[in-house]
Amino acid sequence: MKKTYHLCLSAGDEVMFRDPEDYYRGFNCFALALYKTGSTGLVESFMSTHTHQLIQASDPSGFMYCFRQSYCMYFNHKYRRKGRLGEDKHFSIEIVGHHHTIAAASYVLRNALHHGVAPTPYAYPHCSANAIFRKEMGKFFDEKLLQQKSYARHIGKRADYPDSYKMAASGVFTRESVLDIPQIEALYSTPRAFNFYMSRKSSEEWEAEQNKDGNGMSAVNLGSIEKGVGMHTTNRMLIFEAGKADYRKMSDIELCTELDTMARIRYGRHSVYQLTINERQEIAENLYRVMRLSESQIRRCLLMPK
Repeated sequence: MKKTYHLCLSAGDEVMFRDPEDYYRGFNCFALALYKTGSTGLVESFMSTHTHQLIQASDPSGFMYCFRQSYCMYFNHKYRRKGRLGEDKHFSIEIVGHHHTIAAASYVLRNALHHGVAPTPYAYPHCSANAIFRKEMGKFFDEKLLQQKSYARHIGKRADYPDSYKMAASGVFTRESVLDIPQIEALYSTPRAFNFYMSRKSSEEWEAEQNKDGNGMSAVNLGSIEKGVGMHTTNRMLIFEAGKADYRKMSDIELCTELDTMARIRYGRHSVYQLTINERQEIAENLYRVMRLSESQIRRCLLMPK
């Protein structure tokens, strides 16, 4: 019997998704794992260091094993890296009841906002916020679709997927073809209500509403959703939620793309994973001095332990 779960896989101080191709492959691996395990995808968000997923599954651990194994194989091959990618064990919460589910879905969709990466959930491309009430929210643009014979380039020749999955020209399965969008739209009832939850501030009132479900479970809040990540404190994420973040600063995806290009062109390496400690230190000092990036961002993008 399927139950609803919030799953989170974190890479800790490492970056899991370094460029746009990684984000696309990450979602594709997510989609393939759903099909392989007979699970249902509801909403998701892929950040540079972690991913949040709300799914319905009979074996959530089996789903996560399929997802992380396939993505890790791709990532290690691309960057000539070895070993497991991500923390030893993923974080999981069972979600039960209407208010519990709507809170969990909302926090997943608002993840970029809480990490200071985007001013609204709709401004972040690597989550499913823009797939919900898409036409009603005025999002009419449809990316050109690839022919099925071209899918293998983006998921591998042996990948198994249903005919219902459609792939955009950018090489990523469309969220509308993978996720159970009608179920999520029914959860929020109307576009207006959905928009309200995407901008609603975290509060004790929101937590109190979840008690109406009578499931005897702790309320979902920012602290519980982000428990397995540990990237920012709850107070800092609440500051970001209020819109107090510098969205002009260089993002992880922009910095990592630049660093891997530098590793190839300037140092003759395949990626930052092949750089020596001295080479990384040289790059780090220059970034800190010239671009004034934070030490924590430089360290995670250059794979420099604290």
